[in-house]
Amino acid sequence: MPKILVTGGCGYIGSHTIVDLIETGFEVISLDNLINSDESVLDGIFQITGKKILNFAVDLADREMLIPVFEQNSDIVGIIHFAALKSVNESVHRPLQYYSNNITGLINLLDLSERYSIKNFIFSSSCSVYGDSDELPVTELTPLKEAQCPYAYTKQAGERIIQDVTRVRDNFSSILLRYFNPAGAHHSALIGESSRNIASNLVPVITETAIGKRQSMTIFGSDYETRDGTCVRDYIHVMDIARAHTLALRYLLDQTEKQNESVVFNLGTGEGITVKEAIDAFEQVNGIKLNYTYGQRREGDVVAVYANNKKAQEILNWIPSRDINEIMRSAWEWEKVRSTIH
Repeated sequence: MPKILVTGGCGYIGSHTIVDLIETGFEVISLDNLINSDESVLDGIFQITGKKILNFAVDLADREMLIPVFEQNSDIVGIIHFAALKSVNESVHRPLQYYSNNITGLINLLDLSERYSIKNFIFSSSCSVYGDSDELPVTELTPLKEAQCPYAYTKQAGERIIQDVTRVRDNFSSILLRYFNPAGAHHSALIGESSRNIASNLVPVITETAIGKRQSMTIFGSDYETRDGTCVRDYIHVMDIARAHTLALRYLLDQTEKQNESVVFNLGTGEGITVKEAIDAFEQVNGIKLNYTYGQRREGDVVAVYANNKKAQEILNWIPSRDINEIMRSAWEWEKVRSTIH
């Protein structure tokens, strides 16, 4: 079985992708320093797949600590790189922390991938690279506008670094996956979104409000030029995102001769949903009324962004199969389980 290194493997998208990789026949090892995750997710992966995953609790920014991981796993054929700090709001207030962590970690990983002859690299990017786009839905050819926050800039810079490296490195290919808004949980409710830090993404904020961890939630901004005044986003089920990584990896591995190309794919449903519509969907699917108020706009938020995903459909044969209702149903089932564990 081909061995894949997943950085951030104990995190939200990383853990769900590990499940999909295992079920598709890959061997996986994880590298996660656990600053925003917990190794307990590996128990959930084991219950789902029957496979025990080894995690190396190493910081990507510490190059010397990374070397033994690669020395002990010289048969790695591909890297899927999730590990990064990812809060838009936090990045505005702690820019140096985001630049240091996200950029240094990527550079170390690319450096060691060359040293240990790993020829396939997949990068967890973000729709935030598009900035406040004039064009909707955005395609992979949509010009990137100014990043609205340091987090988004680390993704823009990360993409450029990978593209520059791919262009000159022999026998090396990469894929940049621009996520829109991953949400939901595995249908087993054994794994889901479970950050160590205070949740800032909409769906876990919704479920935490529903279960009583929060007295209420705030919708940031009610005066945007959208159909109901709230921001528009493209919510995509995390297991659909996970499947895209497996398909992207297959695409790279099937290339017998590397073309020194760095291919970009949007991962979204192609449908824009407002924050208010997402809340309405949760209430309707789960029969729960949420306590929420409207507040000021949040610094770093763009008005609207959603995907044109035709390129991923045509090249990777990737078609999202779960809608906003399934996202909200699975997220709530996970929240109920998570609340009994913690």
